[in-house]
Amino acid sequence: MKIKRKPPWLKVSPPWGREFSQTSGILKRFGLETVCKNANCPNIGECYSSGTATFLIMGNVCTRNCRFCNIDSGEPPRLDADEPIKAARAVKAMNLSYAVVTSVTRDDLPDGGAAHFAETIKRIKSLNPGCPVEVLVPDFKGNTSSLDTVLAAAPDVFNHNVETVPRLYPELRPGADYSRSLRVLEYVNKANPRMPTKSGLMVGAGETRDELRELFSDLAEVGVRILTIGQYLPPSADHHPLDRYYHPEEFREMQHEASETGIDEVISAPLVRSSYHAKKLLEKLMAEK
Repeated sequence: MKIKRKPPWLKVSPPWGREFSQTSGILKRFGLETVCKNANCPNIGECYSSGTATFLIMGNVCTRNCRFCNIDSGEPPRLDADEPIKAARAVKAMNLSYAVVTSVTRDDLPDGGAAHFAETIKRIKSLNPGCPVEVLVPDFKGNTSSLDTVLAAAPDVFNHNVETVPRLYPELRPGADYSRSLRVLEYVNKANPRMPTKSGLMVGAGETRDELRELFSDLAEVGVRILTIGQYLPPSADHHPLDRYYHPEEFREMQHEASETGIDEVISAPLVRSSYHAKKLLEKLMAEK
C-alpha cells in the first residue's frame, strides 16, 4: 500500500526542546511507557513539550492485532507489580494536574488487567491528592466484574474507544466487538451515572458519513458524554489502508452532528486523539453542568 501524501493541516513539527527532553527523561527514569510513543501519536511533541503524557501500563505488547494500531502484538511480559507506584511518582515528578492512564489489551490475564488499573488509579490519587485520573480501558471481554474493579478505584473519567463503525470491525478490530463496546459504556454509565464516560474514533478508514451519524446516535443512547474524533493515519504500508483524508471543515461538521445527538462535549479535528486536551474537556463539561 502506498501511503498518500499528507495535506498541510496534518503537518507537525518534529519534537524537540528542553521541555520535551525533560518529560522523556522523567518517563525513562521511572521505566514507564506512553501511548504517545508506542502508538506513534502525532501530538507527542506538543504534549511532551507541555509536560504531559498518557501512561501506557501493563507493557507495550498487546494480545490483539488491530490493523490500525502501531503497538506491537504478541505475547506480553509479566506485570510489573511496582508499575502503579512508578506511575504515581512520575505524575508527581511531572507536576501533573490531570493524569491519563491507558493500557495494551491483556486478554491473557483473568481480569484483563483490571486490578492493575485499579491499583494504578489508587496510587496516583494517594500520592497526588486532587489530581483527577482518566482511564482509557480495553473492553475486558465485556467482563462486568473487571469493570467493577476499575470503577471501585474511583477514576474521574472512564474512556473506552469504539474506534470505528461496526462494518469495519472485522477488518480493523478482529478481536473486538462493537456491540460489546457499547455494552461496556452503558454498564459503566448505569453503575456510576455521575462519572463522565468518554469514547473516541478515527475517520478515514473507509466509513461513510451516514455510518458515523448512526455511531454518534449509538454513543449518545448509551450515555457517552465526551467524544473525540480524529483522522486515521496508517502507521505503515502494512496496516489498514487509508481511504481518504477529511478536510478540517468536515471535522467541524461531524462535531456539530455528534453534538446534535446529545453528546455533551465533542472535540473533532484532524490531529485529535483520545487524550488530546483531556483536562480541558472535563473542565468544560463540569462548568456547563
